[in-house]
Amino acid sequence: MDNLFTDSVDRLFAQAVTPQVIRAIEAGGSREALWQELEDSGFLDALLPEASDGAGFSLAEAFPLFLLAGQYAVPVPFVQTMLARAWLNAAGVKAPSGAIAIAAFGVREDAQALEADAVSFGCVADWVLLPRGEECLLLPVAAAQSVSVVSHGSLNADLRWEQLPADVITIGADSLPELDLTGLAAASYAPLLAGAANRVLELTLEYANQRVQFGKNIGRFQAVQSQISMLAERTWAARMAAALACRGSGWAPGYLGAAVGKCRSSEAAVHVADIGHAVHGAIGITEEYDLQLYTRRLREWRMAAGTETYWAGQIGACLLQQPQHTALSFICTGMSAVQA
Repeated sequence: MDNLFTDSVDRLFAQAVTPQVIRAIEAGGSREALWQELEDSGFLDALLPEASDGAGFSLAEAFPLFLLAGQYAVPVPFVQTMLARAWLNAAGVKAPSGAIAIAAFGVREDAQALEADAVSFGCVADWVLLPRGEECLLLPVAAAQSVSVVSHGSLNADLRWEQLPADVITIGADSLPELDLTGLAAASYAPLLAGAANRVLELTLEYANQRVQFGKNIGRFQAVQSQISMLAERTWAARMAAALACRGSGWAPGYLGAAVGKCRSSEAAVHVADIGHAVHGAIGITEEYDLQLYTRRLREWRMAAGTETYWAGQIGACLLQQPQHTALSFICTGMSAVQA
């Protein structure tokens, strides 16, 4: 994508998504001012075709924007809203204004209520897109009973609708795009994880080059260098996997690419967070230091839309369904950056 757009979003996030803004929203403050700036930027509709008042970006062109959202730990569903609006447009539905979270997992319904557990960004979303049998629903968060997940700074929420509200939007089975919500959600979190990992790497390098012990920067100690090299390896592996999740000339992620991206980036998230804190020592867990803003997101986004264990199982299931492939040919045809 043209650097002009990437630079514009970078400047937008640098001005609007400061650590102070993140802390305020995590503490329960309003996110309206931030969301309005994102709406006014026009980038939330970037994946829509020009005929639908969008910019006609492909998923690959939008990938740098997704990475930046993770790198700045944007505390609203920026990436999810972009993808949800494109998904709804493909279903023939005009998305309402407001932030859209995607609840592809943890949805259940009985005679009393429809519930969605631990909806990522549930505390700061206006709408939730979720599956219901063979159809999908777009439900207003304001009509739900919301209980924030008890975790420091978490933006997750358990949502419960006692009855379907009048303004619910139903997407019937015959209108659903080919990609289901599990793949859509996975593709949204892979670049967020990769971006947040990159920010942890930046903070860790900066700290290692400034912190002095025994007369020299700790970054000059071999043990610390080894840790940082592993951190860099995991970070770039996550970025490469996230790029696989967001490749293609259209708006829609491929299911297998989304599975690979989420699997690998989730696997890297634990190691990136652990190494970042190990190098920083005690200062890394303090409220005043910014590292924890990104490592907490790494752990939260790792759990969102399925962990690496779930997606590794989905990749294995795809392989077993294609007996004409060996493991190598399966990787070359479906999971490589350059397909055979």
